[in-house]
Amino acid sequence: MLSSADVTFAVLQELKDMGLSLAIDDFGTGYSSLSYLKRFPVSKLKVDRSFVRDVALNPDDAAITAAIISMARSLNLKVIAEGVEDEAQMSFLQAHHCDEIQGYYFSKPLGPTRLRRNCEPNTPKRWSSRSGWEPIVTKDSAM
Repeated sequence: MLSSADVTFAVLQELKDMGLSLAIDDFGTGYSSLSYLKRFPVSKLKVDRSFVRDVALNPDDAAITAAIISMARSLNLKVIAEGVEDEAQMSFLQAHHCDEIQGYYFSKPLGPTRLRRNCEPNTPKRWSSRSGWEPIVTKDSAM
């Protein structure tokens, strides 16, 4: 008889075989376990925001985050940092070669119209602490 973990592994392997990239979310908290790295065909780890929040201020958070990044790189996994909100966090993560960054540092959640406008090529953008990256609206572009 197959266990629940066997079925889960089979489904995840099928998804990966179809070309999907699988990530372990909130790594380092809750149910995310080191054994998942051996058992499941994942390609990314998402560092939980609880470690990222004070990474530039708290030596323990810095050590844990750096260790997760280092371990993931040793296992040929990509690393995504969640909840990045400021330059100090961004600098730490860049210095430790984090692969991807998510958070308000780049943008708060956007509706479809605003997202489309922000993704248009050749649209100059500026940083707003209130709303993240936003297009620069000039007299010519507003028409």
